[in-house]
Amino acid sequence: MQLAQISRMKVKIFFILICSQLLFNISKVNAAEEIKIVYSIFSRTIKVNSLKKFAEKGDSTKNLRRILKATGSPDNEIRSVLNKNFEVPITIASKLVYSEIGTVFLTRLSAIIHPPKADDQRTGMLALRASTIKGIKIGDGKINLINFFEGYPTKTVILNVNALSKVMNKVESITELLDFFTNSPLEKIKTN
Repeated sequence: MQLAQISRMKVKIFFILICSQLLFNISKVNAAEEIKIVYSIFSRTIKVNSLKKFAEKGDSTKNLRRILKATGSPDNEIRSVLNKNFEVPITIASKLVYSEIGTVFLTRLSAIIHPPKADDQRTGMLALRASTIKGIKIGDGKINLINFFEGYPTKTVILNVNALSKVMNKVESITELLDFFTNSPLEKIKTN
């Protein structure tokens, strides 16, 4: 009887050790490495590093060049949007992303930008919160789209073009959209 109990205990210890290795040795993702642009049933992938290189120097890979050409926007306009810095203290950003209006905004944005295989908006919203805060930290108090993607907590970021198109039909330009969602609410939060 005791021999059987010792054998079962050894088996349990073995499974605990195996499970702990699986649970605690998962590789840590520090930043998004790629952006998967999804449009209907088609998709293309951009490496975040190649997008960063394009934003900084104007150099682009063949794959990135094709995607940029499809936007119909001049390179300098795209680079301007990628490099546009927004100075936001982390304390204010934290208040914004955890506020009621911030939660609503991030929930809606999570239909456009979200982790792969995210089944719910809450997961996307949490990833956006983390990306915003980490992006501001990376930018030393400033955030731009590159810092935002560098702060994203999963290896791949999904950018849903269909959902983005629906939003873009309601505004004149990406710059107008960025100005509306960053400057107006931030000024009100800064004064409160």
